[in-house]
Amino acid sequence: MDASAHDLRITLIQADTRWHDPAGNRALYGELARSVRGQTDLVVLPETFTSGFTNHTLGNAEDMDGATLAWMKLLAAEIGAVITGSVVVKDGERYFNRLLWMRPDGSFASYDKRHLFRFAGEHERYTMGGRRLVVDLNGWRVCPLVCYDLRFPVYARNRFGATVADDFDYDLLLFVANWPSPRQYAWQTLLRARAIENLSYGIGVNRVGTDGNGLHYLGGSVALDPLGQPLVECGAQSQVVTTTFSAEVLRAHRQRFPFHLDADVFRLE
Repeated sequence: MDASAHDLRITLIQADTRWHDPAGNRALYGELARSVRGQTDLVVLPETFTSGFTNHTLGNAEDMDGATLAWMKLLAAEIGAVITGSVVVKDGERYFNRLLWMRPDGSFASYDKRHLFRFAGEHERYTMGGRRLVVDLNGWRVCPLVCYDLRFPVYARNRFGATVADDFDYDLLLFVANWPSPRQYAWQTLLRARAIENLSYGIGVNRVGTDGNGLHYLGGSVALDPLGQPLVECGAQSQVVTTTFSAEVLRAHRQRFPFHLDADVFRLE
């Protein structure tokens, strides 16, 4: 974390994503995002928020010159905040579950989902991402990941320095997801574990409702402090919630509990 970093305002948006309806979803999530215009630094949308979690890539994928990227640029500028969430993207002849990190100035970064959910055949239609992303937001370092990545703590691990108390890869670990209700307890438990073990704030944003595959979602989007305690937690309905992450709380927590100094050292490829 940059020494000059101040508190960070975070907005979680969970909704009943419309199945295979990009235009409808842009309208839905755009209206919800505009409700916090000027009141937040970061708006987090669910995984595959324009289509739902689908293996029908041919009819739902957009390229990087498509309508959704242009829409995110306009919306981020309008509300004065970063917007992030993942969409189905066609890049050349390959398809990706791609998280987009859109800044108000129109610049953006992207992360392609590393761990593809083979139980739903995602690995048969999508290409695995090759690198993790860490982005800066007002002096905070943020690591955004996608859904199934949550189950892999080695990949999500904060890369600590050996001796310096504030030498961390990131300050906020973020997951966008379509996480079905039968595994809701795992969703809640793993999100808390990732925040605790990585000495970071945590975010998980899920969807609600029932998708075109008949899968039901309970939401449970949450913002967690470094102890894994919820600052805000959504229910099973569409919600927009905003909270503030304290830079001073995170600094104090890391200084008081420098668990990273006793962590095992290994290299992640």
